[in-house]
Amino acid sequence: MKAETEVRGLKINEVEALVGITRKNIRFYEAEGLLTPRRNSENGYRDYGETEVQTLLQIKLLRKLGISLEEIRRMQSGAHTVGDGMRRHLVSLERDRDNLEQAIRLCAGLTDRQERLADLDAGSVLKEMEAMEQGGATFQNKQRQDVRVRYVAPVVITVLMLLLMGGFAGLIFWLTTLSAAESPPAFMLAIIALVPLVISGGVVLALVQRIREIGRGEIDDAKNY
Repeated sequence: MKAETEVRGLKINEVEALVGITRKNIRFYEAEGLLTPRRNSENGYRDYGETEVQTLLQIKLLRKLGISLEEIRRMQSGAHTVGDGMRRHLVSLERDRDNLEQAIRLCAGLTDRQERLADLDAGSVLKEMEAMEQGGATFQNKQRQDVRVRYVAPVVITVLMLLLMGGFAGLIFWLTTLSAAESPPAFMLAIIALVPLVISGGVVLALVQRIREIGRGEIDDAKNY
């Protein structure tokens, strides 16, 4: 009976307003299979309704609690109840709490240090952290994030440049298919075709050099590429 009276035909912007989840997040949950709205038979658009709104509210709640997408998937399938998922998540939260408490104790100990950073014996502190890690502690490693972010810019710029040069080369190839009367002289075509190849090669070499610099820990200057 509920399915017969269920309100449908909501637009995605209306769902955004009702649930407080962005369109991008909604599409992401659809791609992950956590949300499966029906398609309108008349126009093929996604047809959102009460069911989808409630599902998104459930996802929003669980994600705010830190529940993984895989655990939500298990709950949705019925393989795990809410209680099962929460018990598993509590184990993870308690482990994170223990790690956080150890990090707090370590940071609290460092608050007594009066020396400047240049005089800090970082090696001894790192050894202390390594000993704690051997005992099961896990610390946040922002260095990994730094490396990942530093690699993103040069890679993205390189890909964009290669696509641009590829399109330019494709244009040149198209020009070669024109009749002799319509196309420019052969030597001009050769020069024009050589330009994107040289630029592409330079971009790739710059990327390789930049990645090597990043690997050696040099200052990030990816914007020059």
